[in-house]
Amino acid sequence: MSRVAKNPVSLPKGVEVSLTDLNITVKGPLGSLTQFILPSVAVVKEGESLVCRAVDGKPNASAMSGTMRALLGNMVTGVTKGFEKKLNLVGVGYKAQAQGAKLNLSLGFSHPVVHDMPNGIKVETPTQTEILIKGIDRQLVGQVAAEVRAYRSPEPYKGKGVRYSDEVVVIKETKKK
Repeated sequence: MSRVAKNPVSLPKGVEVSLTDLNITVKGPLGSLTQFILPSVAVVKEGESLVCRAVDGKPNASAMSGTMRALLGNMVTGVTKGFEKKLNLVGVGYKAQAQGAKLNLSLGFSHPVVHDMPNGIKVETPTQTEILIKGIDRQLVGQVAAEVRAYRSPEPYKGKGVRYSDEVVVIKETKKK
């Protein structure tokens, strides 16, 4: 059995869980999330915790039980605390501005880039060169951050572009004559 799946997911106060045969729904102070339960995993509520067990005889059941446990842990964390990704803009004239559910970016192109945020994602710009992407779904927050970063990835010679706040860009040496 997966080592990850051996640890139960503890449910803090204010979090409600409803289990059906196919789905699990977690509701908390920040919202609610629904996840499809894999057929090779049995999810059981025991007191104030959720336990994932591998179903015998199914291929990859052990690995999927660990995956399911990680997804449930992220759901509980999302509805209680939420997730956020911070991006930094590096480059002369690069700036960002949040307007409701849109993010306007000036990234050195001849046109401005407008990125529409999906439902459940909030974007903030504390300064012109910082972007905060917040939400309760960890996968969706990471996906939106990756899409924004993909508009202008950091290049290896000057380091210009959109990067994660904890990302380290290794600068290459230029060609010598």
